[in-house]
Amino acid sequence: MLERAVVITRPRAQAEPLAQAVRALGRRAVLLPLLEIAPLEDTSVLRATLAGLSSYALVVFVSPNAVDAAFAHLDGWPAGVPIGVVGEGSRAALARHGVTADKATIHCPPDPAASDSEHLLASLDLAGFAGRRVLIVRGESGRELMASTLRAAGARVDTVAAYRRSVPQLDNSLAAELGALLAQPNDWIITSSEALRGLAGMVSRLDPDAGLGRLRAQHLIVPHGRIAETAHALGCDRITLTGSGDARLLAALQSQNERTTK
Repeated sequence: MLERAVVITRPRAQAEPLAQAVRALGRRAVLLPLLEIAPLEDTSVLRATLAGLSSYALVVFVSPNAVDAAFAHLDGWPAGVPIGVVGEGSRAALARHGVTADKATIHCPPDPAASDSEHLLASLDLAGFAGRRVLIVRGESGRELMASTLRAAGARVDTVAAYRRSVPQLDNSLAAELGALLAQPNDWIITSSEALRGLAGMVSRLDPDAGLGRLRAQHLIVPHGRIAETAHALGCDRITLTGSGDARLLAALQSQNERTTK
């Protein structure tokens, strides 16, 4: 039997730094991107919207992908424009582009274990945005909760797509890799509910009779409560909820390493 692997399922462009940190813990890291992120074919609307950032009272980035896609068209961040993010991953993405708390007001849920739109909204003074413009930067599709809640508070909300997101096709190569990974217990880092649902669909097609059962036997490490809820809905119960940020994902792995070596 192969050494128990840590399967990293985030998009490939964001997976390697986490994989290197996993290897530094002495674990075998396997990259298995369950979401594919691609640039828009036509970025004219995105670029035009970003050119007017200074007119917004708040700009919300729904994910690190949204941050990276937007900053591909920005030279910097306009002074005095507050930012909203739902987790530490997006805060870290902003920092990679030179935007930190000493340079801009960054709103983020205060509890890393509750990093989602609901808790970001709860941390904001929603009444203060009545009559003011708010921009939400996201993929071509996404949850409407942020926009609808802000509109209900009287904000004038715009949304703009910054990237395309899709689940990979289950070709022969991916089927073989999935089959091998499901054949023994591994630790799966799942950072997206959409990716987890896509994985469940793929394993069901791969093995209609036993695929979901094999997935339920795996240990899932997830940063957000919503992903844990999705996992429970799929019948998975071997779940570790870490809170937002790679440091907490790695701490969970380190804790597991220490338990298994005692």
